Amino acid sequence: MESRFWKNLPPVRDKEGVKGTKIYSQAEGEIVHMFLEPGAELPVHTTPVNVAFYILEGNPTLIIGNEEQSFAPDTIIDSPKNIPHGIVNNSNKPARLLVIKMPKP
Repeated sequence: MESRFWKNLPPVRDKEGVKGTKIYSQAEGEIVHMFLEPGAELPVHTTPVNVAFYILEGNPTLIIGNEEQSFAPDTIIDSPKNIPHGIVNNSNKPARLLVIKMPKP
């Protein structure tokens, strides 16, 4: 059995109020824990694989293609491959979510 605590892992991104930490990385997929400070934004970008977002805390706004919507904790949102997507935390509280990429990019 292997376990890890996300706060003890080195971030793959830590700038402008957005901290991303890879908590799982295997050939079949990747999971990144994202933390966004209030007002922070992960710019819109494209990935060559399907992505699922699982909201842990806060009410971040996801931008997927032409759609933009805020989501509550315990919501899962799908983003198809090659569709631009981004995350904005418009609230005054931190937001945390898991970014699940399948297969690993």
